[in-house]
Amino acid sequence: MFLFKLFGLELDFAPLTEELKDWWEAVLHHLPNIILALIVAVIGYVVASFLKKYFDKLSRRLVRDRTIQLLVSSILTSVLVIIIMMLILSVLNLTGVVNTIVGAAGVIGLALSLAFQDPILNFFSGILLTIKHLFEVGDLIEVEGYMGIVKEINLRHTSIQTLQGQDVMIPNRIVAQNPLKNYNSLRMRRVDLECGVSYGDDLGKVKEVTIKAIKDNVEYDEKRDVQLFFTEFGDSSVNYSVRFWLDQAKTAQPDYLRAKSDAIMAIFNAYNDNDIMIPFPIRTLDFGIKGGEKLNEMLTHADAGRPVGKN
Repeated sequence: MFLFKLFGLELDFAPLTEELKDWWEAVLHHLPNIILALIVAVIGYVVASFLKKYFDKLSRRLVRDRTIQLLVSSILTSVLVIIIMMLILSVLNLTGVVNTIVGAAGVIGLALSLAFQDPILNFFSGILLTIKHLFEVGDLIEVEGYMGIVKEINLRHTSIQTLQGQDVMIPNRIVAQNPLKNYNSLRMRRVDLECGVSYGDDLGKVKEVTIKAIKDNVEYDEKRDVQLFFTEFGDSSVNYSVRFWLDQAKTAQPDYLRAKSDAIMAIFNAYNDNDIMIPFPIRTLDFGIKGGEKLNEMLTHADAGRPVGKN
């Protein structure tokens, strides 16, 4: 027993020395694991530093937005650091701690995913949209019934300005989960016009006059032919569809509307000059018990059979 007198008091250091002895023995017992854990930590630090640079380069290849680049790199680096820490704890025989951490992380992750389901979906959808490069700021897109120019893409929503001047913010999960039209990605746009002519017109002449009217009066991509296809026998007309492509430098919405308007005016004027009729809806009325008799014939028959002197 080790005693020490101080100010007349006897202090017993035996418990302290025993505890220190136990600690020392424990350190000596686990010394190989501690050394191995230190080696793993040093190697992990070197590997993490090297891979962080690789993650930075990889994120710059995948995404163009600087914020998303930093986010992707940080997430990948954090995952690597967590794996290294779990490995170190396992080397130190602290499997219980590892299991506790993993279990707690799972419970917390499940709770957070249920509580913030929509924000989390929007967040990862924003990352997905940025990585896939489906559209860029300035593109004309149509999604979920909204058509407009993309003004902003962030981690929560995509902001577009409609052609009527309204600002619409669409959650990224809706953009990612629904059909999307991008009018700028391929730099190609076709104008389709539906019309009809009367049954008394020469269809060959109609086709020739219509195509010539567009070629002479509308700006279009001359590398592609103007096409006209008769589509159906309508109630009052033979209907057709005429199609032509816009030049790649003029695929914006004003150019599209201008070309379509010019085509309508050109066809209208050409039909007037060539005596081609775009008919109004026509109804033919049949009279008689079985039909097929005209009104004037029925009136004539009725007058012929009427007794003299009666009105």
